[in-house]
Amino acid sequence: MDTSLLSNRFFVRQLTERDIAAIYSLCSGNPLYYEHCPPLVTRQSIADDLKALPPGKTPEDKFYLGYYDGDRLVAVLDLIWSYPDEQRVLIGFFMVEASVQKSGVGSMIVDELWAFLKAEGILGVRLSWVMGNPQAEHFWHKNGFRETGSPTKNEHATFVVAERIL
Repeated sequence: MDTSLLSNRFFVRQLTERDIAAIYSLCSGNPLYYEHCPPLVTRQSIADDLKALPPGKTPEDKFYLGYYDGDRLVAVLDLIWSYPDEQRVLIGFFMVEASVQKSGVGSMIVDELWAFLKAEGILGVRLSWVMGNPQAEHFWHKNGFRETGSPTKNEHATFVVAERIL
C-alpha cells in the first residue's frame, strides 16, 4: 500500500515495534477508551496488537498505520485488507491523540481513507466498538457506520459490529 495516498494533511507510515513508545504515549492519553475497553494499554499489549490478525489473514494484509503532524504521532489506525471478504476491509483499532479530538482530525482521516479505499475498489469497511462507549458510538455513527447485527463478546466487553458501505 502506498501510504502517501492516504492523506493530504498528514505523513502516514507503517508502524513497527520501534514505535511502541510513541503509540503507548498516544493511547495512554485516552483513558476513556480503556474504561470501556479494558485492560489498560501496556507496551506489551501494543506489541501484541502490531502482530494480531484475524483468522485466515497474513502479515501482508495488515497495515498498522501512524498519522504524523510533523514529528508528532496524532493517530493510529489498524487496517486489515480484504476482511471479512475481498471487497471489504476491517478497522481493528483507531485512536486519535486526545489533544486533537473534537477538532475534526479523526473525521478528516477517515474521510481520506474512504476515498482511498473506494479508489482501490473496496466496497465497505467493518469495525466494532465497545457497547456503552458513547464517544466511539457517536464518532462512528457520524462517519456513516451502522450496526450490522448481533453484538459479539470477549472476556472484557461486548462489542457492537458496524459497517459503512463506500
